[in-house]
Amino acid sequence: MPLDGTPLERLGFLTIGSFDPARPSAGHEDTLRVIERAEALGFDSAWLRHRHLQHGISSPVAVMAAASQRTSRIDLGTAVTPIGAENPFRLAEDLSTVDVLLGGRLNPGFSVGTPMHYDLYREAIYPDTADQEDLGNDRLLRFRDLVRGDTVTGTDAVERRGIEEFASTVQPHSPGLVDRIWYGTGSTRSAVWAGENGFHLLTSSVTRSEDGTDFATNQRAQIDAYLAAHPDPGTARVSQGLVVIPTDTATREQEARYRAYADGRSGRVGVPMGPAGMLFAADLVGSSAEIADRLRADAGYQAVTEVAFALPFAFEPEDYAQIITDMAERLGPELGWEPEPAV
Repeated sequence: MPLDGTPLERLGFLTIGSFDPARPSAGHEDTLRVIERAEALGFDSAWLRHRHLQHGISSPVAVMAAASQRTSRIDLGTAVTPIGAENPFRLAEDLSTVDVLLGGRLNPGFSVGTPMHYDLYREAIYPDTADQEDLGNDRLLRFRDLVRGDTVTGTDAVERRGIEEFASTVQPHSPGLVDRIWYGTGSTRSAVWAGENGFHLLTSSVTRSEDGTDFATNQRAQIDAYLAAHPDPGTARVSQGLVVIPTDTATREQEARYRAYADGRSGRVGVPMGPAGMLFAADLVGSSAEIADRLRADAGYQAVTEVAFALPFAFEPEDYAQIITDMAERLGPELGWEPEPAV
């Protein structure tokens, strides 16, 4: 239980959905199975990273549609989809359809601006218009307006062409989806914009260095700025997404690999990286009791009541099974979380 007595309300996890390029179907099946396992364990949410030209999930829409047929309760989301690589109208159609299939369990998360590694595929997406495309905030606002039910054609009238009938808004319309849009932030400026526009806030294990080199201090400042800017902070949701690897039931070999993974990434912690001065959080490896103590001391965690703990890259299916089981059965209860009852 956190020291202030506030229990963790929602437990989620985030996965990249890695796969062997020689056997992509097996990797996607593993991702679906870990989502099914998480629902059985009582997790509140499962989040998919969105990757282009990598051996990870390139189409979360398709994966979530498949998962909609194999789950009944767990929320599914993206963390995050770079909307600069998407057409807002087509994406609104796809995600509204998935939300209908999920029965209102979709939580799409986005980033704006130039997507990561955009130079590798910009000409494939926009062969003639790349320099004219607006990749900024307005692109996400267009998506939000379309999902909300704003007219596409400029008129509310239903149009008939021959025997076909055309609506004036994106179809299907999924009521409530517009209220479940998340924004992934890495700076105070973007956090404030998210708050002003009423989006929920996704934080991760990477953020901009704006106030020294302590990761948690910077993240907490962004969360506070977001809540201050939100028109109705009582309805605002903030999720934290640190890399967390509990070892309670891990084998010795698993724990050794987990610690080697974290040690191999530890050199970047506390060191601003690149022109933007990005900071990386430390990976949390240890028993659930140890991890809970570290989270309770984390300024960012102290400001949230839900998490989407990030699964590390390139582990085996049995590793992920052990990690999420320990999260649900040991770490969650250490933080005051109670699983959702099975449906």
